[in-house]
Amino acid sequence: MDIKEKGALIAMSGGVDSTVAAYLMLKAGYRCLGVNMCLRPEKDGCTRRDAEDASGAAAQLGIPCEVLSFTKDFQRQVIDKFIRVYEEGGTPNPCVDCNRCLKFGRLLQEAEARGLDCVVTGHYARIQYDEGRGRWLLKKALDAGKDQSYVLYMLTQEQLAHVQFPLGGMEKRQVRALAETLGLANAGRHDSQDICFVPDGDYAAFMERASGKTYPAGDFLDRTGQVVGRHRGAVRYTLGQRKGLGLAMGAPVYVCGKDMARNTVTVGPEEALYSRFVRVEHLNWISIPEPEDCVRVQAKLRYRQREQWAMIRPAGDGAVVLEFDAPQRAVTPGQAAVFYDGDLVVGGGTIVSAWNREEEAAE
Repeated sequence: MDIKEKGALIAMSGGVDSTVAAYLMLKAGYRCLGVNMCLRPEKDGCTRRDAEDASGAAAQLGIPCEVLSFTKDFQRQVIDKFIRVYEEGGTPNPCVDCNRCLKFGRLLQEAEARGLDCVVTGHYARIQYDEGRGRWLLKKALDAGKDQSYVLYMLTQEQLAHVQFPLGGMEKRQVRALAETLGLANAGRHDSQDICFVPDGDYAAFMERASGKTYPAGDFLDRTGQVVGRHRGAVRYTLGQRKGLGLAMGAPVYVCGKDMARNTVTVGPEEALYSRFVRVEHLNWISIPEPEDCVRVQAKLRYRQREQWAMIRPAGDGAVVLEFDAPQRAVTPGQAAVFYDGDLVVGGGTIVSAWNREEEAAE
């Protein structure tokens, strides 16, 4: 098939990244359709403004743009899980779930239904096919400061074969410069930093509005189980948190555990936060098949963390245990653990539990 006959569905938020991505696909000869995902009812967010920004950006490029309503899917697959994981004592990663279910789930279905060959987003990451391995590879972006491979680890081989990231080989400053050269209206628009459905950062208040529940106050405990104060609801605290505890204990203390059934939050010294062993489940493997033996990798346990050396040890039932060379601070269930080999994403999964000494695994 001639490249000029190929079609691309562009996920357009109205921001500079997705607009430049669309421009680059047009320049490469693709027939492009912009789509804006409506994820929340208008009363809960900036749905109309985002759609207008996306339509305006598409109009500047001379491509059509549609608004697709995914509010029910977003509620069920992202919002409901977000609330459930917090209520279970974890810290969810809604961007990973949105990518898995909507951007590279529903949008690929929409592209196929329209006879388009690929889904294109403004993510900073790179994809290539390795003939020797017979696998599609996901790689870090050229711009290390903007790399988003951590939130893309769930992409399957089938998805990677039909996804393109035109910005992966560019630096952000180059993207903005190109947008300015093209005279794009959104060239100076700031990047979004918050969870899109919690723009004020108060996720507990959002959860109470969305669920109709009230998360009651309870006891702060020290590591011996003694009550040392009152908290404002266990869902409001995350592992490693120091600020906002309102405790005067003569030395800094940090959240080092939560018991959601008893509605208690345990605090302790910083050394109580460290773990060498991390159990990871719900895995997706990219550069290699599921390993049967140990694999040496570097791993990230949060988006902004620098990769740390660890050994992957298969643990049965599709799970693995990461054994780190050095203990890791505030390992948080619900977050993603992503494994790297240089700039290649080996795979990743969801953190389930963590401990510091081998004998603690059975406790």
